[in-house]
Amino acid sequence: MKNILLLLFFLTVTQAIYGQAALSPRIASYDIRVELDTEKHVLTGTALLNWTNPSADTVGELRFHLYMNAFKNSRSTFMKESGSRFRGTKAKEDPEAWGWIDITRLSLPGGADLTSSIRYIQPDDGNPFDQTVISVPLTEPVFPGKKLRAEIDFTTKLPKILARTGYSGDFYLVAQWFPKLGVYEPAGMRGNEKGRWNCHQFHANSEFYADFGVYRVSITLPPEYRVGATGVRIDSVMNADSNQVLTYLAEDVVDFAWTASPRFEVFNDRWNQVSVHLMIQPENAGQAGRYLHAVKSAMDYFAEALEPYPYPSITVVDPPLHGIQAGGMEYPMFITAGTVAGMPERVRIPESLTIHEFGHNYFMGILATHEGEEAWMDEGMNSYFESKIMDHVYGEQRSVYDFPRFHAGSAENQRLGYTGMSNPRIAPPARFSWEFPHGGYSPLSYNKAATLLFTLENLVGRPTMQEIMKTYYRLWKFKHPCGQDFIHVVNEVVRKNHGTRFGENMNWFFDQVLFGSGICDYKMASVHVNRIRPPAGIEEVGENKVTYRNIEYSEELYENRVIIHRLGDVVMPLEVKIDFDDGSSVTEYWDGKEETWEYRHEGTRRVVRAVLDPENKILLDLNRQNNSYTLQPRQGTIRNWAVNFLFILQHLFHIMAIFLA
Repeated sequence: MKNILLLLFFLTVTQAIYGQAALSPRIASYDIRVELDTEKHVLTGTALLNWTNPSADTVGELRFHLYMNAFKNSRSTFMKESGSRFRGTKAKEDPEAWGWIDITRLSLPGGADLTSSIRYIQPDDGNPFDQTVISVPLTEPVFPGKKLRAEIDFTTKLPKILARTGYSGDFYLVAQWFPKLGVYEPAGMRGNEKGRWNCHQFHANSEFYADFGVYRVSITLPPEYRVGATGVRIDSVMNADSNQVLTYLAEDVVDFAWTASPRFEVFNDRWNQVSVHLMIQPENAGQAGRYLHAVKSAMDYFAEALEPYPYPSITVVDPPLHGIQAGGMEYPMFITAGTVAGMPERVRIPESLTIHEFGHNYFMGILATHEGEEAWMDEGMNSYFESKIMDHVYGEQRSVYDFPRFHAGSAENQRLGYTGMSNPRIAPPARFSWEFPHGGYSPLSYNKAATLLFTLENLVGRPTMQEIMKTYYRLWKFKHPCGQDFIHVVNEVVRKNHGTRFGENMNWFFDQVLFGSGICDYKMASVHVNRIRPPAGIEEVGENKVTYRNIEYSEELYENRVIIHRLGDVVMPLEVKIDFDDGSSVTEYWDGKEETWEYRHEGTRRVVRAVLDPENKILLDLNRQNNSYTLQPRQGTIRNWAVNFLFILQHLFHIMAIFLA
């Protein structure tokens, strides 16, 4: 017993010193020492990589991402796909504006130097000028379950901020900055028939995919800079050159990013046992409360909807206006948002950005899906939760903009982002992010994906959807799920809660709206009400022909017909609400499969209004303006529309004036 107590004490002390018990497999871990030259905007570093072969394969090569080479010249795949432009900013001709990364040494324990064997590969498009992926043949293979240690010296020239990373003046956002090992996927993982390296080139519309690990990063830079980073600061010293050396520890994460600027004002707060840090521009300091309220509200919501935030800290970065291209990005325990001085409280851009980027700590950070291959799983699911949180915290129909007679909710904004596309059939959401044609990536990966999840929730009910998301998170946290893993959870939970009400499974839903590019559009085509008149003419009575005479009904009778057309390819089950002139109503259910459907009713009641999908469950319906038909139009409608339109114009001009000032 005494020995057991001593062992428990030792384990407790060890965990307190070296960090929490492992939440993830910790396949790829890094110990990095880096120094920032603020005159040349250059990083010089050494990374010690520890990698465990997670497969039953004998692995004879390593593959690394060299993301920063996407900004080396205009011939990289990233620059060609983006037209040397990202988020509206064009790469400049100034040589100092470009960025790159060089590996100056890559060696293994025992002295095996692999530097000369490094070769650039282009597994996606064969572009010989793209240098964002390298292959490194090993002198000795790594056997199943065995570990490899590699030491890498590298030099990174940061670009002027163009795409998620770089510098602007004395502001630095340092991301995708070191040689990053790809993911070796064993057979069976994410549908793979055999083991393989998953290490795509850096594309304009792709983000990131990496294994979990432990990062210990020491950053050396001038003492006047204030620094925020992934993880927890565990040491801070001054070196012989009077520079500060800051060391951070981050466990069970898939990446490491950091920021530095002498202008930051820092606000510290807490959520339960989590340290919350806000690094904000002085001119925006008056909005600190908005940022902190947003991130803590998101933490509250996710704690209930999924599980409590598992990390010890979160850092929120407010970039300067001249470095706004660094805003709106996500990394483990570290996010960037954005605002401008004087942002009205009724325009909740900083709140929306903060909640969205924090959500990525769950959808990408903990549920480590492949952002490049299945963007809908992180951007779409995260946008779904962003809208739920925004509408919950700030009010449905008012969470994004909240002016008198001009307001909008986040969920409806997601829907409009999809339904407002010039060609919503352009592609299915389930495809590699760099394969979306003609601007289809954002509205389909973010907006349509979020909208299809809202539609799924409306069909199966909120309690079932909540169980789906909780189950998915519980089964797949700190792993690499794929789309079929999520669909399997949906099918299991829906079948358990609803039997075969929606069919044997929900594959019919995903086949249409996720893997298909068809549209959903149902139209209330017409409503007809005709008085039924007494019969006229001649009737055979026995062998005699008798003329109808003076037949009158005791009450007036009517034939009512409601006709609906399916204009789109997508089939959804629908409800149809029919109102009668006596104040009564009926709700009919239609499977939505036929191209046209008709409701008939004969009796003393007359139909005055028919509404298709009265509870707006099918948010994927492209045109909800054709979902109702009224025989008695309400008075004053045109006047109300005109007044509301003038209010909208007034507030739009007000918002534009803020951004153009």
